Amino acid sequence: MAKSKWEQVKDKLILVEGWAREGLTNEQIARKLGINPDTLYKYQNKYSEFADALKKGKEIVDYEVENALLKNALEGNVTAQIYWLNNRKPKHWRNKRENTESNNKEITKVQQLLNKIKEEAENDNNR
Repeated sequence: MAKSKWEQVKDKLILVEGWAREGLTNEQIARKLGINPDTLYKYQNKYSEFADALKKGKEIVDYEVENALLKNALEGNVTAQIYWLNNRKPKHWRNKRENTESNNKEITKVQQLLNKIKEEAENDNNR
């Protein structure tokens, strides 16, 4: 009797882990297994050993990339430093600041000052 598709995939869990460690996407792994990506996600939800193989492989490479990013940041790579701080300390380093009441007051003051400068420049031009 022929093996079911799951049984064929189950026999390749070590390969799944290795492919995940090499950085392959879930879609690429599905292609290598000869299954549809939707089937991969179903297997991931249904079979814990499959989900664990994907997770274990991805965790290893994620740690390696994190370590490389940290090393680059510590060696003075400004892009790596910005990325690290934006993600590790978002309240202090995120690119988008939230408009608080005090920020809004400051923005209003700056707008009023700019309007005053603009009016004075227009008056000077009309003289």
